[in-house]
Amino acid sequence: MTDIRVLVADDQALVRGSFRLLVDTAPGMVAVGEAGTGAEAVELAARERPDVVLMDVRMPEMDGIEATRRICAASDVRVLILTTFDLDAYVYAALRAGASGFLLKDTPPADLLAAVRVVAAGEALLAPAVTRRLIAEFVRRPEPSRPVARELDGVTPRELEVLELVARGLSNTEIADHLRLSLATVKTHIGHLLAKLHARDRAQLVIVAYETGVVRPRS
Repeated sequence: MTDIRVLVADDQALVRGSFRLLVDTAPGMVAVGEAGTGAEAVELAARERPDVVLMDVRMPEMDGIEATRRICAASDVRVLILTTFDLDAYVYAALRAGASGFLLKDTPPADLLAAVRVVAAGEALLAPAVTRRLIAEFVRRPEPSRPVARELDGVTPRELEVLELVARGLSNTEIADHLRLSLATVKTHIGHLLAKLHARDRAQLVIVAYETGVVRPRS
């Protein structure tokens, strides 16, 4: 099995070194580079084509949000945002830019490595309650920012039900139980949603669900 290739982007050398050491000592992973600025992260991602970028939000020259936007627009490289605060206003913008999820920097090493594997496999880190809270906090708008009918054209009523539950943070198993469907059927619906909505992964489905008004943030 091919090792998961990881790029570490953080403006603090000590943090970068710690993450790189963690990745290099983990079975099935290898660090392919370190970036101290957002611009370096974009350049290295284009050259090294990692599977996952561990991206800090606040960096000089180009912040992690813009770096994420450029990386995701140019490739299928997946970005995992690392932040110090669980209600960081920049994190939602990073998800909109294409990131597949986020973690706090004080996440236990084993959990961080597990997160890298999840993101590398094409999933998204959206299950924790803090993530649902963060998304709800930063998508509060008086009206949907995009026309619902046009954005969701071709999506079936059942797929809309699945989309709503994905945006609420339910896992595939929980969705299957809630709708009384098989797990395979739920996975098929999510695959159709990804294709129809041109979404990279589950994180982007959540963004679409909120921005089209399928789901409204709860108070």
